[in-house]
Order: sequence, then C-alpha cells, then structure tokens
Amino acid sequence: MKNICYAQSGGPTAVINESARGVIETARAHPDKIGKVYAGLNGISGVLNENLIDTSLESDAAIAGLRHTPAAAFHSCRHKLKSIEEQRSQYERLIDVFKAHDIGYFLYNGGGDSQDTAYKISQISSELGYDLQCIGIPKTIDNDLALTDCSPGFASAAKYLATSIREASYDLASMAASSTKVFILEVMGRHTGWLAAATGIATDRHHDAPHIILFPEHVFIPELFLKKTQDCVKKFGLCTIVVSEGIKDQSGHLVQASTTTVDEFGHAQLGGVSHIIANLVKKQLGLKYHYAVADYLQRAARHIASKTDLEHAYAVGKKAVELAIAGENAKMATIVREHNSPYAWRVDSAPLEEVANYEKTLPPEFINEEGFHITQACRDYLLPLIQGEDAPPYLNGLPEYTKLKHNMVEKKLPELVLL
Repeated sequence: MKNICYAQSGGPTAVINESARGVIETARAHPDKIGKVYAGLNGISGVLNENLIDTSLESDAAIAGLRHTPAAAFHSCRHKLKSIEEQRSQYERLIDVFKAHDIGYFLYNGGGDSQDTAYKISQISSELGYDLQCIGIPKTIDNDLALTDCSPGFASAAKYLATSIREASYDLASMAASSTKVFILEVMGRHTGWLAAATGIATDRHHDAPHIILFPEHVFIPELFLKKTQDCVKKFGLCTIVVSEGIKDQSGHLVQASTTTVDEFGHAQLGGVSHIIANLVKKQLGLKYHYAVADYLQRAARHIASKTDLEHAYAVGKKAVELAIAGENAKMATIVREHNSPYAWRVDSAPLEEVANYEKTLPPEFINEEGFHITQACRDYLLPLIQGEDAPPYLNGLPEYTKLKHNMVEKKLPELVLL
C-alpha cells in the first residue's frame, strides 16, 4: 500500500483544516488501500526538505478537533516552484522524497498557484516513470479558482466581512450626527472582487450599508466616487465604504501597490488603499472618517465560519482521497452547484491543467450599472454560501482550538537547504 503526502499552501483560511480532516479521516477509513498520511510541515517547502509529519500518531479526537481550528494546522508556505526546466532539481528532489517514503499520492491544498504546482509534479513524475497520483484540493478566500462553483474558505470570510460591515455601520450611525460620517473597510482581493462583493449582502430592505463597494473589476474614478460619497452623506447622514485592495485607476494601475516589495510569487505587496481613499474623502469633502483593514482577521475568523463552507471543505478533502483511490491523476476536487433555492450541491473533479493559473473574476452581471454595488444575481449566488453556523467549543470564554503534536518522520535523504 502506498502512503499519502498532503500539504497546505498559501494564505490559510478558517476552514482549510476541515479539508485536512476530510483527507485524514477518509484515508483512515480505507486501511486496505492507503498506508499512512504524511503532511508536509510548511507546505511544499517541508516536502522538499523531507520535513514530514506522521498524522497516524495523532488521535482521532485531535483530528476531529481540526474542524474547529483556523489557520493551517500543518503550517503553510508561499514557496512557488518555477517551471520544470528552471528548477528541475527541486522537482527531482520531490520525487526522491516520495520514493524514500513510499508515497503514491500527493494531495495539495491551495489556490491557483498550488494547483499549478500539483500539475507540474504530475508531469515530472510521469516523465521520470514514478507512479504518483496528484490531486488538488481547492482553497482560497479570494474565490478565484476556475471550474469550481466556489472555493472553500471564501464563504466564511464572506460571512465575517458582511457581519463586520453591518456591525460597524450600526456604530457609525450612532455617532454620525456629531462625529465620524465615513467608515472605510479594506478587504483582500488582488485581482478579483469576490470578498468586496460579499459585503454587499449586508444591504437589504432593513439595512442600507455598505453604501459603496469598490471592485478591482471596475475602474476607480475619484470624481465619481466622491460624488457618490457626498450623495450618501446627504441622504443617510453617513457613508460606509468597502474597498478591495486591488482597485485600479483608469490607466489600469493599482491605486495602491508597493513598488519595492514583492512576495514569493512576484506579486506586489498590497495593503493600505483604505488610507488613500480616506485621505481623498478628507481632502476633497472635508468629512471626518475612520478606516480599518480586515487583513488576517477575514481569513482567520473561525468563530463565525459558515457551516456550508465547512461542509464544502470536508467534502473536497474526502473527494481528493476518493479520486486517488479510484486511480485518477492531475485532477482537482470541485464543488458543483445544482440549485440555488433550495441550495443543492455535489462534488466532482476537473483537470488540473484547466485550473492552474486561471483566475475567476467577478462576472460583470454581478456588479450594478453604477459600479458601486452588487446585483440581485450576485446576491443569489452569495447567500447560500454563508448559511449555517458551527461555533467552536469555548473554554473560559474564548474559542478552544486544537494544536497537533507534529511527530516528524525520520529522514532518509541528505539534507536540502532551501534559500
């Protein structure tokens, strides 16, 4: 029997560990087909360095506790493997690690870049004649993975952000008559506005905020934005604004992006556009403001996770193991929406080659004609995803989360130092 190597990649989510639980529990249910589940410590970097965790030494209770635990239980990374031609030695090292530990299945839990990595590993293993099945498990709060209705992690971040903007709007309204009239919330979204759009579901017939949403898919024109802000203040006495970190100007340039700092993937370091928007409001309209950056909070908020999201996350982890057992290779587990109301869904799979490095942007029909809010079609898509609550256990008034032992597998290969 072959072993599984599972790894987590990129920014964590509130539910990624539920996918890990789906993998481990499903593998344990098939002792006749799967040996052990090894987890890479720090994602693909850990696999390269032969830092493998033996999950068989974790109790059933500890694995069950992953359902309630945010972040990446086996730790993540942003190490991007380049093309096989550029970094062949690293790909060959991965195969050496797999051979040394009798690994026949590689399951990578991450976003678009991670699916690309899984696809490349499937290619090099085939080229080298090593029998390895590579399966992708979707994860990203950005919700930009292709060929899946949604990406696990997104719905919980959406629920947190929509709740937060509603609560902050109540706070703003209670002080607007004599104090702050504008509140700005900055959310993640380098190229796509899914998270920004999610805050729009806080607006309904009983609640008017957020009043303005700024999307990466819609050009930011300061004059139109300022007029809309002023109109909202006149009408409501206040204005609540959500801005995606990736909004662009008429030249197609990011309104805010560091020109000196890039991450492992070559992406400009974003963050701080809310400060630019706030200064614009102050300078041009003379309005008192406050702003906040959701940052890690939006992806770590397990206490308000969507139950639907948790169900999705477990299902794709389970499906990944089932695909591996069935002999599938170079596939990613996907979520397929069958009905909106009542909401019905199932899991399926898609070729990694068709998922890798593709970004699913917010459809034009999800942004209203004015460009500052979502449409009913967008609301119909989003609402089913945030349904249901699944609170973690509490101890002394705070959520109680699980920490695994991380029992390491004995190394068999020469040490590799990743720079």
